[in-house]
Amino acid sequence: MRDQPLINVIERPARTTSGFTMLFIGIAMEARLTHLAYAPEIAQAMLRRQQAQAVVVARRLIVEAAVGMVDHALRELSDQGIVQLDEERKAAMVNNLMVVLTSEQSSAPVLNTGTLYG
Repeated sequence: MRDQPLINVIERPARTTSGFTMLFIGIAMEARLTHLAYAPEIAQAMLRRQQAQAVVVARRLIVEAAVGMVDHALRELSDQGIVQLDEERKAAMVNNLMVVLTSEQSSAPVLNTGTLYG
């Protein structure tokens, strides 16, 4: 009589993407999953999570690009002497540019017919 069971799961199976290896009476057998289905509620929750992660990554990329464009615009305006902006006007310009560059909707220009401070 044998001391070992007839079916042993090998401790370190061969690396497979979805499967396991068994030893059955000295013969190695491998099984793989060919189809994996989740309950509709689970699949929907997993999809929502994946979509949310994609939105966060895309938003981060949009904000990083917008910050770079705003920084470049401010430096170019200053370096080329096109306009001199005090800190309050720089802040207003940064705010306006960031809203326009990161918004999901198209922006509409607003024409100022008076002064910025009056």
